[in-house]
Amino acid sequence: YISVVESLKHAGYAANASVNIKWVDSETVTDENAAEVFSDVSGILVPGGFGSRGIEGKISAIRYARENNIPFLGLCLGMQLSIVEFARHVVGFRDAHSVELNSATTHPVISLMADQEGVDNIGGTLRLGSYPCVLSKDSKSYELYGTEYIHERHRHRYEVNNDYRKALTDNGMELVGLSHDGHIVEMIEIPDHPWFIGTQAHPEFKSRPNKAHPLFKGFVAAALAHEEQ
Repeated sequence: YISVVESLKHAGYAANASVNIKWVDSETVTDENAAEVFSDVSGILVPGGFGSRGIEGKISAIRYARENNIPFLGLCLGMQLSIVEFARHVVGFRDAHSVELNSATTHPVISLMADQEGVDNIGGTLRLGSYPCVLSKDSKSYELYGTEYIHERHRHRYEVNNDYRKALTDNGMELVGLSHDGHIVEMIEIPDHPWFIGTQAHPEFKSRPNKAHPLFKGFVAAALAHEEQ
């Protein structure tokens, strides 16, 4: 996670603040102890990753951030799990999951990209590289980037299942960033939350010491505001 760490530092430089990172082993987090685990933080970031280890702990962390108005940034898997958490605890799909992690779920809110359905040999099938995204002009993300059209780097095989878009938006989640053809959900926000953003991309790959990435800048600024409150 060195790129994420450095990106947080860059955002700290931009805010004239020191960013203190509390590392949390997601295998130790539950709904019952989340308040204790996160009692001393000003923001929660769930980064990308692969595999099933610690998934429920990450979901508990996301739930705690959402329910307690703590600034949240989800990157790649972090965004996907924020969809899972929202689908479970807000929409009411109790077994909602990603098919990557539970192929038997009856509510696969995260699924394989359409062009990979039925592909058995997954070698070399990750969606890699820079892809365009169109932002909603009334979103926090648009405010942060200052432009409607952005490009971010990607590394993933699964995406938001379009069959669940309406259920998510009807219950208060906004799909604020879409691929240029509108088919792929790239970024999400919860407007009723002070600062809750998830991105399918890896913005940490584009941050620089003298040019902090907009999402990290926004996240650190929101964490500072939360701390002051």
